[in-house]
Amino acid sequence: MRKNGFEKTQEEIFQERAEILYHTGDKLSKALDRLKAIEEEIDAKLDILRESLNSGLEKDCHELFKETNREIRKYNKAREHAKLRYYYLIVTREAMGFRRHKWVDEIYKIPPKKERLKRLHEPV
Repeated sequence: MRKNGFEKTQEEIFQERAEILYHTGDKLSKALDRLKAIEEEIDAKLDILRESLNSGLEKDCHELFKETNREIRKYNKAREHAKLRYYYLIVTREAMGFRRHKWVDEIYKIPPKKERLKRLHEPV
């Protein structure tokens, strides 16, 4: 069956909408992957910091303490970027007529903000 001009246009519009949703979701996924990578780096630094503090090497930990706080700042900045990407996805879906976003909330969870380390001598 041959498609008329209207049907072809409808199909093109549908394809464009699908592509836009895909790209918006993909950018959010990449932002969340970056967050996860930074979080893994923070966790590794915290493990080393804990081991060093438990071994009585507190004076050797100041640089690692600062590095960990830098990673936490980087994480929180990346988190804000992910939140913005999440917002873009919701707005895109709303513009396309989608009103329910429960599955989006379930798939693209934005993790909580991290608090920076306060003092080196407190437990990490």
